[in-house]
Amino acid sequence: MRTMIATAFNLSIDGLLADEDTDFWKFCFDVPENKVPDDPAHLDFLRSAHAHVMGRTAYEGMSRAMTTSTGHPFAAILNPARKVVFSRTMRTAGWAGTTIAAGDTGEEIDRLRRGGDGHIVVWGGVRLWRSLMRLDLIDEWRLSLFSYVAGEGTRLFDDVPPSYRLDLVSSTAVGGELLELRYRRPR
Repeated sequence: MRTMIATAFNLSIDGLLADEDTDFWKFCFDVPENKVPDDPAHLDFLRSAHAHVMGRTAYEGMSRAMTTSTGHPFAAILNPARKVVFSRTMRTAGWAGTTIAAGDTGEEIDRLRRGGDGHIVVWGGVRLWRSLMRLDLIDEWRLSLFSYVAGEGTRLFDDVPPSYRLDLVSSTAVGGELLELRYRRPR
């Protein structure tokens, strides 16, 4: 069975995501590329995914960004990759390789997980992450934590199960601006 791995970028040390038009958002996107280098292991992790899963809002933002910013290191991986967008309102998806999952979330995820080894990357958004947490379907979290106290933004772990244990697998400092954290859900 394939492993579900949620990946959250632009997280502050006070647990907030960088919402658009906040100071933290500006900080995250003003970090020079040479301070936060592309990690070949992370790119291999993304490249080797069976599928990339997103909620509608995350999908719309990422599809716009990846199809117009073709020089971005994720674009070469995501544009040809298999993508699944969870939405009950979308009828068509313009990003090549995309399937719309409009049924029961748990059943849709079970179908994706069956049939082989490997992993599925869950890019978000917040509602999808929280839904998958409530269903206990996320096996691992990969968090990119900036050394920044945001004070405003969306709290990643709001409205989740009251007891949700994670075991730290690794922590790696990247470029002096960022801490890459891997947590696994004990099974």
